[in-house]
Amino acid sequence: MTTLINPPAHTAARGVEHLIGNTPLIGFNRVTSHLPQNVQVYAKAEWTNPGGSVKDRAALNIIRTAEAEGKLRPGMTLVDSTSGNTGIAYAMLGASRGIKVKLFVPGNASVERVAILRAYGVDLVLTDPLEGSDGAIRAVRELVANEPDAYFYADQYNNPANWGAHYQTTGAEIWEQTAGTVTHFVAGLGTSGTLMGTGRRLREYNPAVQVISLQPDSPFNGLEGLKHMPTAIKPGIYESDFADRNLEISTEATYEMVLRLAREEGLLVGISAATALVGSLQIAEEAAAQGESAVIVTLFPDSAAKYLSHAPYASLK
Repeated sequence: MTTLINPPAHTAARGVEHLIGNTPLIGFNRVTSHLPQNVQVYAKAEWTNPGGSVKDRAALNIIRTAEAEGKLRPGMTLVDSTSGNTGIAYAMLGASRGIKVKLFVPGNASVERVAILRAYGVDLVLTDPLEGSDGAIRAVRELVANEPDAYFYADQYNNPANWGAHYQTTGAEIWEQTAGTVTHFVAGLGTSGTLMGTGRRLREYNPAVQVISLQPDSPFNGLEGLKHMPTAIKPGIYESDFADRNLEISTEATYEMVLRLAREEGLLVGISAATALVGSLQIAEEAAAQGESAVIVTLFPDSAAKYLSHAPYASLK
């Protein structure tokens, strides 16, 4: 495993928010060994953020922007729907900044994520697991409609501060860490904030950078945290024609990659991270077959720590 650029030299940090971002960019030894040297694949290790995921970036920018605009005021409760990681980021930052947090989470969220949220002391509402993240969205909208003055609705799916976080930080970090050589950026679609913000920034640096989105190949899948856009409530920040390509990834291919990364690279990653590498390798193999050079960058949104009670980890003997 190769690290291109580590975070800046160690300095004293005041509060968890100063630990967000500047995540390392890592390469691979074995899962990419079949590729020629002029085709490289890298991933941002987002589990190194203090809340354990890429969502720390968006949550911090959403909170800072809302405070600056007077939408989140003392005494108000931050409320949102989440499949887990953004909620954990809200909870962590809420605890550190003295903000009350109420979250609507699908009832099939892993026990690890629910335990983490309860540890931070959030007001947690578990919604119908059969309705997934869309059910949680509908529930929080109903609450806010009934009591609009009591809550700041963070609304991660429609809040431009979500993609703005990645425009400000993630895209700039990737450009710096690859010394401007990145040719492709690959990201899964959940809220779509990572894809939209990072992609916009990279295209400003170089309009030739290809932006590739990933989503499950069917509405019924095991790719937790990712949306099957044709059948989901589409995020307001998502533009369906933004990506140069959209790849559909199977649950089976993702679960196989989860185990390959653990056993061939020593990287125990979350489900969406494995999806990201499946898609990135597809792009890499296409470039190699066409005799092209490529520097392909993706994100590993989190580690496996919050998913070990779920498939495919739970079925391992």
